[in-house]
Amino acid sequence: MRLKTGIIVYTVAVTLWGMAVFAADNGKLKSGEALFKKHCSVCHPNGGNVINPKKTLKKADLAANGIKAPGDIVKKMRRPGPGMTQFDSAKVPDKEALEIAEYVLATF
Repeated sequence: MRLKTGIIVYTVAVTLWGMAVFAADNGKLKSGEALFKKHCSVCHPNGGNVINPKKTLKKADLAANGIKAPGDIVKKMRRPGPGMTQFDSAKVPDKEALEIAEYVLATF
């Protein structure tokens, strides 16, 4: 009986923990989505690129351009190439830049 009760308690705890993690991640993605729409969507509608169509935000294009992690996107935001607006930490704080980056990687 104790084993069965322990398994039930463990299952409930793991389920609640998983729900909390999902809610936190989902909240971060929602925030990243709002920030993306505010700062990036004019040039990158639906993950595209109106300036350079070969450099979309799709995973394959990002990887082909050496961008594979959130930090790579933040670095590109801080020191972009020709045609891209620079987003320094005064314009987009590090926390927000990271949320945008995580949204981009999870969405496109």
